[in-house]
Amino acid sequence: MKSRRLSYKYQQWLWGYLFVFPAMFGFFFFMAYPMIMGALLSFSKWSGLGTPEWNGIANWVRMFHDHHFFKAVWNTIYYTIGILVTGVPLALLLAMLLNQKFLKGRNFFRAIYYLPVISMMVAVSMLWKWLLSPNHGLVNYFLGLVGIPKVNWLLDPHWAMPGLILMSIWKGTGFNMVIFLAGLQNIPKMYYEAAEIDGANKWHKFRYVTLPLLSPTTYFIVITTMIHSFQIFQQAYILTEGGPKEATTTIVYYVYKNAFNWFRMGYACSQAMLLLIILILATLFQQWLQKRWVFYG
Repeated sequence: MKSRRLSYKYQQWLWGYLFVFPAMFGFFFFMAYPMIMGALLSFSKWSGLGTPEWNGIANWVRMFHDHHFFKAVWNTIYYTIGILVTGVPLALLLAMLLNQKFLKGRNFFRAIYYLPVISMMVAVSMLWKWLLSPNHGLVNYFLGLVGIPKVNWLLDPHWAMPGLILMSIWKGTGFNMVIFLAGLQNIPKMYYEAAEIDGANKWHKFRYVTLPLLSPTTYFIVITTMIHSFQIFQQAYILTEGGPKEATTTIVYYVYKNAFNWFRMGYACSQAMLLLIILILATLFQQWLQKRWVFYG
């Protein structure tokens, strides 16, 4: 009897590991192994061909004296702040509007707003390259209708990054909107009913009911949006190629240039490892900070 129980538990254990094996294999082969190799190569000099040469912390010392890299770091932070400050509130606003029962065609509008999320980034970038055209773009056309002069979006160092932020908000707001919508529908109605009994108006219900109970959802969206924004690459590569005057050169784009244009693989790996460290520290800071504003009711 005891041997049968052991045999049954062994079979459960075996089948369990067989089912998780593809996912674990993919994680170790495509994520863990490249990360370990990248960390090792960050302490070496390697062009991508031949045998890497160990050079200690030379890449890291060089990186902290590279003003082009710090320009890329600042551009990435600028982009991330722009997405968080404008994109997240916009997603919340759309979610609240599409959560109203009196709105006709809610499902249609939800699908329309989510459609850019499933569109290919290359196609979206090519579309926005035309929309942001200084002479024939629709963005400048509509700005002209209200008396605003034309903006040279992708060729002006002051406007190139706002152009990328505008495109990225259009592309990704639908995803955050759906997450916010799920969070709003998960808030029990009894809290709003109790607030109405106490004489709360719409602003009070939003301020003291919706925002606190939606804070776990907001925290998730802020973390995922921040991580995704720090990895911006395709927009900068397709629309501006890091220009003009390095105004849209981001960390990942600078890593790409070092690795595949200038064949400084070891130096590129050190930059990628620093990006990983920045993301880990930023996430840990957000995790510490969430104790002050996230309410798990």
